[in-house]
Amino acid sequence: MPARILLIDDDAKLGMLLRAYFSRFDLELESALEGDSGLRKLAAFSPDLVILDVMLPGRDGFELCREIRRFSSVPIIMLTARGDVTDRVVGLEVGADDYLGKPFEPRELVARIQTILRRVQRLGIPASAADHGPLHLDPDRREALLDGKPLDLTAMEFNLLRLLSAEPGRVFTRDEILAELRGIEPNIFSRSVDINISRLRQKLNDDPANPRFIRTIRGAGYVFLRADTAPGSGGSAALRKQGPATESASAKE
Repeated sequence: MPARILLIDDDAKLGMLLRAYFSRFDLELESALEGDSGLRKLAAFSPDLVILDVMLPGRDGFELCREIRRFSSVPIIMLTARGDVTDRVVGLEVGADDYLGKPFEPRELVARIQTILRRVQRLGIPASAADHGPLHLDPDRREALLDGKPLDLTAMEFNLLRLLSAEPGRVFTRDEILAELRGIEPNIFSRSVDINISRLRQKLNDDPANPRFIRTIRGAGYVFLRADTAPGSGGSAALRKQGPATESASAKE
């Protein structure tokens, strides 16, 4: 079955060109010229991925991305004719998975789409809600609850928590986290991983020295703790054997 792609871009010619080109790669394209019709088609078409232009009539792509992220975790690639790094950062922070500047080569866009779709399939991140002790995660509603109380997470913090919690016990390197969440050059924003981890820990009331949820593995990366490795479970020793060492000084950031 072809993967379903929704393009929200006011360039009708681009939509026609991409529809013909995508058919060569088993990709089915539906398009909308502005935000409101795009949201309607998102609900009706149920795409596997959305391509969203920044410069749209009415609401811009950033605002539309924020709105989509309130109710959907569908992967989003943002397009823009502006090459400003700030625009890329804003797009990623409001919940985009990748960012591509115009003009672009259609084959590069297809490659990015295929990479994201493979990643989603490989990770097998559940679309249904999941409980991790006192933490409840609902990807469909983009909602996280701690002890029954909603957490005020940014789009990037939610995506990060969702990624780590999808595979408890697996150590993710910083580069892997960037590649999985952003699909761009990992070393451009490598420090942002540590910053987002630190902010996420604060909102989870997670003590880096005695974590319930996220442990730093020195020289390796971060791991979401399984239920049997949380403090008091007696399983922490088994987890420590997975990495070269446990907590680092950076964990206390």
